[in-house]
Amino acid sequence: MLIIRLQRVGKKGQAYFRVVVTEHTKKPKGEALELLGSYDPHQKKLTVKKEKIMAWISKGAQVSPTLNNLMVNYKIWDAPKVQSWRVKISVKTKKAEAAKAKQAPAIVEKIVEAGPQKTEDVQEAVAA
Repeated sequence: MLIIRLQRVGKKGQAYFRVVVTEHTKKPKGEALELLGSYDPHQKKLTVKKEKIMAWISKGAQVSPTLNNLMVNYKIWDAPKVQSWRVKISVKTKKAEAAKAKQAPAIVEKIVEAGPQKTEDVQEAVAA
């Protein structure tokens, strides 16, 4: 599958990106099939060849979420934005969620064993 995405070039601290078409399995800094434009985040300037991008899309290429959102922001095309990143969950958070999941059945058992009671009593059982 082909993908249209950003390829970082430039020195450390001076990022500059090319808009390229490449195979999705290739490394982002690897060989590209075609150069379709550039993005300078320091000057906030996006330059792309919209006709060539549309031609590649018609051939089945996908646009990366980041590039899609950039093109929407710069009003190059009218498409909905896509979530381009995901919050990373730390190992500690995963362990805490697993511990809560193990405790949930015990809490339900306490409530069921207690029978019908006032909501205050149920809240106390949950807190315990």
